[in-house]
Amino acid sequence: MESSSEIVTTSPALPSLSELAEHTARYVEAGLSGAANTAKAYAGDLKRFGAWCMAHGLEPLPASVDTLAGFVTHLAQTGKKVATIQRHCAAVSKAHALRGLDSPTDDKKFKILLEGISRVKGVRQKQAPAFTLAAFKRIVKSIDAQTVAGQRDKVILLLGFSGAFRRSELSALNIEDLSFAEEGLLVDLKKSKTNQLGENEEKAIFYSPELPLCPIRSLQSWLKTLGRSEGPLLVSLRKNSHLTHRRLTDKHVNLIVQRYLGAKFTAHSLRASFVTIAKLNGADDAEVMNQTKHKTTAMIRRYTRLDNIRQHNAAQKLGL
Repeated sequence: MESSSEIVTTSPALPSLSELAEHTARYVEAGLSGAANTAKAYAGDLKRFGAWCMAHGLEPLPASVDTLAGFVTHLAQTGKKVATIQRHCAAVSKAHALRGLDSPTDDKKFKILLEGISRVKGVRQKQAPAFTLAAFKRIVKSIDAQTVAGQRDKVILLLGFSGAFRRSELSALNIEDLSFAEEGLLVDLKKSKTNQLGENEEKAIFYSPELPLCPIRSLQSWLKTLGRSEGPLLVSLRKNSHLTHRRLTDKHVNLIVQRYLGAKFTAHSLRASFVTIAKLNGADDAEVMNQTKHKTTAMIRRYTRLDNIRQHNAAQKLGL
């Protein structure tokens, strides 16, 4: 009689401590990195800080309180805005946190220095201006949608405005993120500046009764031109308007918006104008936040561009 053979099972090898440490470091870095554009800005800030330290024979990491104080004083004296100085400090703080080092930004005396710089220079930030709805409509209607570039650019303006998109969100859109229905369009946001973990977020886009101003019909025309069902939604063009598969960068999205709206506006004006115009037309903060995906009403107030003192003013409701 043949003896039955034993079945030997082997469990998968457990990762070594060094491998676990490497994975942990990667996750920690991902947790501290933030949005892609922010990480890019931080990299430039740290490079500037490192160059300044090298020029003065100082150690950038770990940096002493006196070293960082000298650097931010240099930034202030060379005309940098408060927001720019604060961003440099945030970059230095993150660099220290990634390496488990105490950050000089946590020092009480350093915080007093930053407060003093803010008081002297002021903290009002330059904001992207909002446009009027009438002006926006005229510009969109003037775009030649018979051309490939015109079709694409019209989608950027109409989708960016009606969806209150950030330019980075527009650039990142894929065709498969779009779901069309009779009620309108749902756009699936994979990630955003305020949604780094990729939680489920959607934006709703609705039909316009005016065909030249309809974001959904303009988008459908663009999709027919693209002739595919997946991949980047907004792409660059070669000479003679030949389509490419290269995703349009957020910088190019901004340049396209400025080409039509004017140099004083930016792609962010589409988002700011959505908030301002929606508020003027009676939308409450919750309705606005449902589209912009802002987390607080304070951000909605900051985004609302009611520069004309006669707009949205309680003095009109006194009954005089």
